[in-house]
Amino acid sequence: MEIRGLDKHFGGEVALRDINLDISRGEVHGLVGANGAGKSTLIRCLAGVTVPDRGTIAIDGEPLRHGSPRASEAAGLAFIHQELNLIPHFSALENMLLGVPKATRLFLIDWKRSSIAARAAAERIGIRFPLETRVSELSVAERWLVMISKALVRKASLIAMDEPTASLSAAESEQLFSIIRDLARDGVAILYVSHRLDEVLDLSDRITILRDGAIVGQAVRGRLDKKGLVRAIIGHDVGAGEQRSRGAIARDGTPLFSARAVSRGTAVKGVSFDVFPGEVFALGGLVGSGRTEVARLALGVDRLEGGHFELDGKRIHVADEADAVAKGIALVPEERRAQGMMLDQSVGFNINLASLTQLRSMPGLPFVSAGKSRSRAERLMTELSVKAPGAGAKISGLSGGNQQKTMIARWLRPGTRLLILDEPSRGVDVGAREEIHDAIRELARSGVGIIVISSDVEELAILADRVVVLREGHVTGELAGDEISEARIIELSYMHGSEIAGANEGEGTRS
Repeated sequence: MEIRGLDKHFGGEVALRDINLDISRGEVHGLVGANGAGKSTLIRCLAGVTVPDRGTIAIDGEPLRHGSPRASEAAGLAFIHQELNLIPHFSALENMLLGVPKATRLFLIDWKRSSIAARAAAERIGIRFPLETRVSELSVAERWLVMISKALVRKASLIAMDEPTASLSAAESEQLFSIIRDLARDGVAILYVSHRLDEVLDLSDRITILRDGAIVGQAVRGRLDKKGLVRAIIGHDVGAGEQRSRGAIARDGTPLFSARAVSRGTAVKGVSFDVFPGEVFALGGLVGSGRTEVARLALGVDRLEGGHFELDGKRIHVADEADAVAKGIALVPEERRAQGMMLDQSVGFNINLASLTQLRSMPGLPFVSAGKSRSRAERLMTELSVKAPGAGAKISGLSGGNQQKTMIARWLRPGTRLLILDEPSRGVDVGAREEIHDAIRELARSGVGIIVISSDVEELAILADRVVVLREGHVTGELAGDEISEARIIELSYMHGSEIAGANEGEGTRS
């Protein structure tokens, strides 16, 4: 692939500026940059979804027609986005063959002959589950394998992967990396887009860095370390705030929020902890350890089967999400697009959604003041450095980091006492992550209790005042202050069976 002089503007905003880029057969090419740097716009241009203002794209020397997804597919380009576009009630096989000409017999699809290429692709990348399985029954990792097979059925010579490991476990990620290396050895080019810089450095033969729509650096394997890559992405070294020295949190008074032996089925088994005012408290553990399930119980989304929660030392019953908000408990969910935002509405609408009562034109009347709403939204956008054309811009057009800051801004309101953030930096670049961490700390300093749920142990080690680690629904241990380290969190995350029982009998749950 040869990209020459590619430009794209949206109104007065520069999305891409004079992009010149080559990608070779069999190359794993890393593409990194802050949210809003231009990565998504570049990929949309390659996919034929967005028409560039200027410039050319050529595949094997042949010009690619702009604005035609069909032309991009015919040229051998395939795109796997973070939100996998599969049809859940179709089988894996049906999804692989969707849009592909099929063999027929007596005017009906001959699935046996039609599926030969799909089964060969599945075998090539090591799919073990039956291809007749519905996609809704597959794990995220298995769905990724379906998407890769789908690209191979179409004889893709370049596959672009956007945040492929965002929802995968370490073992699943390693399986994907092995597949990527095998595909590259077979001559398939991989355009690897990720905010997980260790992965990019380990996998990529070359790395291209975008900032503000322009290429600001390129490096071949071994010529750039993580620190240099971060500096190139954000234009400066990561601030001292990320090398945090933890302040002392007073834990001798009444906790703001407590879980007391809360249980639900096999997901949560007798979990207890306290959260104090002004504390950044974290729940660590592997995917499936019960962290998100605890949050759902605290929000009243799921029903408790044992134990209870306390607020200011008094037992509470949370009937549902609205009741939780009324009690001052709020959540920024892991799946912000599916569960947190109204994508067809503006940034201002999404920020103000939980504060409509305070924004009424007159008390007692159900009419919201447009002036108050706009003023509040613009003030919070400034405080959290939300980059958007304005409060009236659609939230769907913002980068992931700015969407996440908008979700946090929603709960910067009187009455929020406990804020739960599930994977707050998922799909967010290092610069936006630092800004989100600063916003979390500032909120804690105001006296709000914070619960952070994260699979990123580095994030927990940087951000948390205290960490309780879960494994298979049980608490395996608690770390505070200088005890918190990536190694200790990982050690507790992998604690098994008798070790968990022994730890709980010997020490109890320290909180």
